[in-house]
Amino acid sequence: QVQLAESGGGLVQAGGSLRLSCAASGRTFNRYSMGWFRQAPGKEREFVASINWSGVSTYYADSVKGRFTISRDNAKNTVYMQMNNLKPEDTAVYYCAATQRAPAARDNIYNYWGQGTQVTVSS
Repeated sequence: QVQLAESGGGLVQAGGSLRLSCAASGRTFNRYSMGWFRQAPGKEREFVASINWSGVSTYYADSVKGRFTISRDNAKNTVYMQMNNLKPEDTAVYYCAATQRAPAARDNIYNYWGQGTQVTVSS
């Protein structure tokens, strides 16, 4: 069982940066692949980025490639997402998720989800 808690969201102007954190409970965090997803009002949840258990393998949605960076610190049971050059279209609730399978963009492979953190980018 893994419990996830996101933090770091907020209001930022276009072109600004934020770093999201996702803290995980439990002693087996390093067995889980992690993903970040987001959901904007009136839209379906979409994949943003994923990282494998060791942090060596990462994958990004085309819309954030080159601007967002996912990373993890297994000693701290935390996964991060550095978001640079934010755009108004990045406005959404951001969720982290965990799976014991290989990381992927499909949200149905993730077993555990956090409550989400709001990111708002003003133009």
